[in-house]
Amino acid sequence: MVPARPPLVPDLYVILDRAAARGRDLGEILAGAIAGGCRMVQLREKERPSGTLLPLAERLRARCREAGVAFVVNDRVDLALALDADGVHLGQEDLPPRLARPLLRAGMILGVSTHSIEQARAAQAAGADYVAVGSVFPTATKASFELVGLDLVRQARAAVRAPLIAIGGITADNVGAVIRAGADGVAVISAVCGAADPAAASRRLLDGIRAARES
Repeated sequence: MVPARPPLVPDLYVILDRAAARGRDLGEILAGAIAGGCRMVQLREKERPSGTLLPLAERLRARCREAGVAFVVNDRVDLALALDADGVHLGQEDLPPRLARPLLRAGMILGVSTHSIEQARAAQAAGADYVAVGSVFPTATKASFELVGLDLVRQARAAVRAPLIAIGGITADNVGAVIRAGADGVAVISAVCGAADPAAASRRLLDGIRAARES
């Protein structure tokens, strides 16, 4: 059976983070997110070297491939290429997207984090497949987050044509406001990684997204 083709931009984008998981197995969290309807995941690891991260990344990548779920690596172009990942996500302090794009294989997704209209426009111009905007709400995941609020989501929606992913402090309670502000999808860390039931948490987020679109 041929796996379903992963989506370019999902409604729900779950970021797997060991710190947010607080010791829980990322494979179990991934399984729950997939069961709950998530179609794209990102492996975010700020501490471990690529070599020691590789076995975990390979396991997660294999599970995503079986499920037809897109697998994206945060920051590390080398690891994304080694894993034949579906894409890589870069921050403002990582390799510039204009330099990363030529290194990626055809069809690989390139996502870029932005915190201003200028950065969002630059990401689109450099070939980003999606533009991430945040932090929309306060978050405990990043100690030095830049709070941009829903206003930047609205402004970015008017300024760029690329798919827009909102991130930062998004929960089932506020996801509707994010979608109504113009986001095509949302990325979450703690809302799923820190949830007692990742599958149920994913379903609640997706229900909120669908309800916002219908309204």
